[in-house]
This record gives sequence, C-alpha cells and structure tokens, in this order.
Amino acid sequence: MDAKTKAIVAHITIIGWIIALVINNSEQKDEFTSYYIRQLLGIYLGGFILSLIPALGMIISIIFIVFWVMSLIGAVQGEKKETPWIGPYFQDWFKSL
Repeated sequence: MDAKTKAIVAHITIIGWIIALVINNSEQKDEFTSYYIRQLLGIYLGGFILSLIPALGMIISIIFIVFWVMSLIGAVQGEKKETPWIGPYFQDWFKSL
C-alpha cells in the first residue's frame, strides 16, 4: 500500500486510523502517512474532548469536522496540509508516531 492510500485510510473513522497506524509501523514507515496519522490523532482527540463542553460542543464539533475534511482533501491531493492553528502542535506532540 502506498503512502497516499494509507493516509486516506487513516481518515476513515478511528478504525481506519488504527489500520493505517499498524500498517505504517509494520512496513517501511512513510513520512507522509505518519504526518496524517499525527494530524488525525490531534483532530480526533481535540474534537472529542472539546465537544464535551456544554453549549459550545456543537460549534466545536463542526469546526473539527471542517478540519477533518481539509485534512482529507490534502491527503487525496498528496500534499501535507496542516490543521489551521493547531497542526504544528500535533506534529510536535505526537512525533513518536
């Protein structure tokens, strides 16, 4: 499986993310796939945790869905596109993935 395909698979729910993580770690590690694995982990965790805030949860959920779509478009185009404002932090925090 090539790096672009693994990055797209990572976007398909948390199960796809786990599959992409396992495949990326078992084969030769691709930087492109690792980049999107880190971005998506931040999007999934941030979206879940911040959506629990009463009154703001729906707005925050919509924002994180937009981030997810932007990330998916970047993966499909074969470009590394960071999540606005918080993407560099995801790359730093999850650099071991």
